[in-house]
Amino acid sequence: MKENKYSAFLEPTKDVFEKYITESNNLIIVKTLITETPTQVIDGVNISTLEKILVDIFCDKIIFSAYQGNEMRTIYKEAFSKYSINKSKLFRYADRRGKKEELKKYINTNLRQQN
Repeated sequence: MKENKYSAFLEPTKDVFEKYITESNNLIIVKTLITETPTQVIDGVNISTLEKILVDIFCDKIIFSAYQGNEMRTIYKEAFSKYSINKSKLFRYADRRGKKEELKKYINTNLRQQN
């Protein structure tokens, strides 16, 4: 990664994130994969599902700080209006992250017209 001018951070703390990551352009953040994380295989590559990405944005407020507030509301509204979101998968993963009820409340509050 260094040869390609990428910086890699393994499970960065809030302090590390604030000091080094917010100013870096080419970076990779490595986090432990939570058990039963929703992924899919496309062309032989294991990638995150939309449900996982939505839950991660909701749960990882430090890493996804740029996507909080109105931006997160827009992301959720667009995702739910344009794609078929598997709510069972979404809430199961949120439950694994300990945020199921908070996410349900967030969705019910911010996406009323679509639920």
